[in-house]
Amino acid sequence: MTLTHIQISNAKPGEKAYKLADADALYLVVRPTGAKVWRMNYRHLDRQKTLYFGSWPEVGLSDARELRDAARKKIVAGVDPAAEKKVARLTQKIAEDNTFKAIAAEWKAKNEREERAPATLRKISWLLDIANPMIGSRPISKLTPQEILAVLRKVEATGRYESARRMRSVISRVFRYAIATARADRDLAADLRGALTTPKVKHHAAITNRKETGALLRAIDGYTGHELTAIALRLTPHLFVRPGELRQAEWAEIDSEENVWSIPAEKMKMRRPHCVPLSRQVRTLLQELHALTGDGRYLFPSLRTPRRCMSENTVSAALRRLGYSRDEMTAHGFRSTAATLLNQMGMWHPDAIERQMAHLDANATRRIYTRGEYWEERVRMMQHWSDYLDKLREGAQILRPDFGNATG
Repeated sequence: MTLTHIQISNAKPGEKAYKLADADALYLVVRPTGAKVWRMNYRHLDRQKTLYFGSWPEVGLSDARELRDAARKKIVAGVDPAAEKKVARLTQKIAEDNTFKAIAAEWKAKNEREERAPATLRKISWLLDIANPMIGSRPISKLTPQEILAVLRKVEATGRYESARRMRSVISRVFRYAIATARADRDLAADLRGALTTPKVKHHAAITNRKETGALLRAIDGYTGHELTAIALRLTPHLFVRPGELRQAEWAEIDSEENVWSIPAEKMKMRRPHCVPLSRQVRTLLQELHALTGDGRYLFPSLRTPRRCMSENTVSAALRRLGYSRDEMTAHGFRSTAATLLNQMGMWHPDAIERQMAHLDANATRRIYTRGEYWEERVRMMQHWSDYLDKLREGAQILRPDFGNATG
């Protein structure tokens, strides 16, 4: 005999819970509180088990029978519906806990443990602070490409096309981390590469003309600002490292016997250790600098506290003070100056120049077999470069390079 809607409606609570049977193991439990819940008894692997379908009237009689029939099909197929339901509930809970914001925070912490550059970590934090108000509370496994695109469009609408491109990259890396930790199935941000406006490439302003370079070097010699800034300005053309690498330089990295500055991987953009041969001119400037800051950690400590290094904009600000606008010359631009003029000399292997620029060869095999990173040639090249800068500063007319030191 099966239940009817009237029977269920008229069932009154008693002192103890009691059952109203339907058919095929489905029944309704009427509790002393008046609550009425659907259950079903079944056997799986020789064990008696009970499945819960919900409460009446939220789950009506016909709904309960449909749930019972679906469960019976699973039992016939050898599936335990109660265990399956438990797994589904646990999976949903995990998904709800694994929001984009939570996983992004884990990924950022991983980058911090890997000692990514402070500037990189700041950019990641800035981008995530923009994304989190829109998608941070959403389970990452339930996000849609449309939601991510809305975040990117918000940044793009301000005209910051490069920031939008970086935002897509950061979100993509968060997704890849979620995939690697079994909390997402695919990288939705990867599908949006073609949806963004391609930013126009902006190169760091640089002087690459010999005559103008000589004038710049003479202007630097006439700089009347702070002594540390003056030395940083004079060193930058000789070393042509990235501005952050110079300002974070530590005395412990300078080997005065081997005449080399060894920059650890964590300070390099490409995360590879880099060595800079020190010319005679550079060593003279370092001796002058050592008298000022040699008892501390940094070559160029902050003027406020020796525990931090010089501000990232110090050298560029000094160039502005000398009258060079950001469209004419930047601290980073000295790298382009060196690369251009060294290549024009025709004396040095292009790979030696690239290694000294700390550019990473895209071909991993070729990178391994690069004749010991062209070290001996780079030592000669860096001394020749400092001598060349001296000639440009003095205003000498250099008709042709001195090929006496050429490497063939």
